[in-house]
Amino acid sequence: MKLYYGPNSIPILKKEGPQLEKIVFLGKNIIGWISRFAIIPIFNWLKHFIRNFGLIILILTIIIKVVLFPLTFKSYQSQAKMQVLKPMVEELGKKFPKKEDAMKKQQATMDLYKRAGVNPMGGCLPMLLQMPILFAMFRFFPVSIELRQEHFLWATDLSTYDSILKLPFTIPMYGNHVSLFTLLMTASTLLTMKMTGSSPGSDQPGMKMMMYMMPVMFMLILNNFSAGLTYYYFLANMLTYIQNIISKRFINADAVLATLEQNKKKPIQKSKWQQRLEAAAKQRGINPPKK
Repeated sequence: MKLYYGPNSIPILKKEGPQLEKIVFLGKNIIGWISRFAIIPIFNWLKHFIRNFGLIILILTIIIKVVLFPLTFKSYQSQAKMQVLKPMVEELGKKFPKKEDAMKKQQATMDLYKRAGVNPMGGCLPMLLQMPILFAMFRFFPVSIELRQEHFLWATDLSTYDSILKLPFTIPMYGNHVSLFTLLMTASTLLTMKMTGSSPGSDQPGMKMMMYMMPVMFMLILNNFSAGLTYYYFLANMLTYIQNIISKRFINADAVLATLEQNKKKPIQKSKWQQRLEAAAKQRGINPPKK
């Protein structure tokens, strides 16, 4: 029998026994693959040149954002175009103020987006692309033995929470201390949500409540997690905010409005899905509303 007594370091575990490194759980399926074949190799490569792990996390975050930027650029542009069209959408809200006209308002809004060449779902792409990486980081930092007792700024140990204030009482879910990186993460999340959430449709009371409740919930949960993790989330939020600002500079509001005016002269081509809906409505004896 052979016993191993040592740190949960993946390179060491690989040398000690076949598949012994799997005792360090990094997630399943795509989350585990991202950690094993992307995050860990880049992290280990940066360790050969940089001794400060705070700087390593910073560079790692920048690399991830740069790789994803070509894929998310169009989505940021879609959000900026929707911001240009927001006054027109608000006018449609005044035109259809009644609840029973909600369907007409939605149809008119979708027609407006289509004429302007804007995809209202395009803003969801950056979040969908980042979710596996966010979950992979959520698994990676708590089990990374390399962060043990590594200090950065006010954090004396990146593998655990960075307490800047000890509370005389315990708050349920939150704990009895205040983590500064967690507060910075929450503030940066609200900042990015304020920018991306200013699109049409986000001014509804239910949406606003969700926007502010989610960061608060994450603050309560992540207050006891690794400072390296909350530090990464803070950096990712700030880089997202900067990327969004840069992307909006490439949007010409006059060009968007010119495209809209030009497309107003053309008849809207109905999609196959819309044609099927109208055909089904006719079979039921329901005629589409006349304009």
